[in-house]
Amino acid sequence: MVRDAHGRKMSKSLGNVIDPLEVISGITLEGLHRRLEQGNLDRNELEIAKAGQVKDFPNGIAECGTDALRFALIAYTAQSDKINLDIQRVVGYRHWCNKLWNAIRFAMLNLGKDFMPSEKLNFGSLPFGCKWILTGLNKAISKTVTSMEAYEFSDATSAVYSWWQYQLCDVFIEIIKPVMSADDNATSAAIKKATRDTLWVCLDNGLRLLHPFMPFVTEELWQRLPQRPGDALRKESIMISDYPAVVEEWTDDEVESQMALIELTVRSLRSLRMTYLLQPKQRPEAFLLCKTDEVASVLERCAADICTLATLASVKVLSENEVPQSGCVVNVVNERISAYLLLRGQVDAEVELSKLSKKREDISRQQETLLKKMNIAGYNEKVPANIQEENLAKLNKLVAEINIIDEANVNFERLLLDSRK
Repeated sequence: MVRDAHGRKMSKSLGNVIDPLEVISGITLEGLHRRLEQGNLDRNELEIAKAGQVKDFPNGIAECGTDALRFALIAYTAQSDKINLDIQRVVGYRHWCNKLWNAIRFAMLNLGKDFMPSEKLNFGSLPFGCKWILTGLNKAISKTVTSMEAYEFSDATSAVYSWWQYQLCDVFIEIIKPVMSADDNATSAAIKKATRDTLWVCLDNGLRLLHPFMPFVTEELWQRLPQRPGDALRKESIMISDYPAVVEEWTDDEVESQMALIELTVRSLRSLRMTYLLQPKQRPEAFLLCKTDEVASVLERCAADICTLATLASVKVLSENEVPQSGCVVNVVNERISAYLLLRGQVDAEVELSKLSKKREDISRQQETLLKKMNIAGYNEKVPANIQEENLAKLNKLVAEINIIDEANVNFERLLLDSRK
């Protein structure tokens, strides 16, 4: 049973019926109101129903398309036989469809017009990132097929979505951008060819893996991919193509373990960037202090990937006896790695402290005004419950912002003291 976002059964008297065609094609708030007016609700029920639509769909329902609705409904099956359908989740999958288009657009621009996929990948000779993404693809295929065979369709959508979003788009495509834009020489040309072949294999398998859940967009994008020369297995449509199967060669637990270490390091460096309010255009130097040669070797080999993912100018790996430059802030990655970010010349601690002080004053004034409103006599009795909930949410948000500012103040004061030593 498909219910509304609040868990209520869809009812004409409540005015909360969601027409799938309106989700697919989109509809304005006025259009939703007109549909109610064409029903048989009395005046009071009509006004209540309209108010509910204003609250749930203040801007109407955005055009989501068939694939986004289909994917959302399949993903919702984790809620057993009752689905509390939140249209914003469908809209989120519609935006994700745009990300799929962007991935294919990136591929077409970087593969080039004359690109022809190799007949077979030599997994052992592939660059580190290519091995990692194929290992992840193998796991996604295995999880998807196993889940579908067990009729656990929500788990299948989760496996496909996670690989596309968090591995292919968020990591792999980012780390291969410098490779694709590098000047050609004998070494880089071979790496670029291997990377292009891997990207093609990922997109071809990824689209076929996703096809049962999003048939229309995957068909359109798959038809745009270059074909292997003389590929007798290539079908006229993705619909009748073979479903992806696990390739035993594409499994490397060591690569996966090393990538987990790199991602942990990147998260630590990104956390430092956020803590000290660095802008995307600011690219500081970083130092990674390692306690073992094994870890140092992994990070040294993948320093370029770390630079790209953490938006850095450079990364230098240090042994346990070396010391990073002065003017750094530090974050402990794990018991074997400490990440240092060189902020000297990147931020002016005094200026940032002044900005934070003004921002805190502004938020404190908002908090004081809101508290006065919430503490007036008869507030709990006279103010509607939904307004009370909104005010409480606003107050909690303001308190959280003040806590963040206070924490940032401490960090910048520490940085200021270090710079004066």
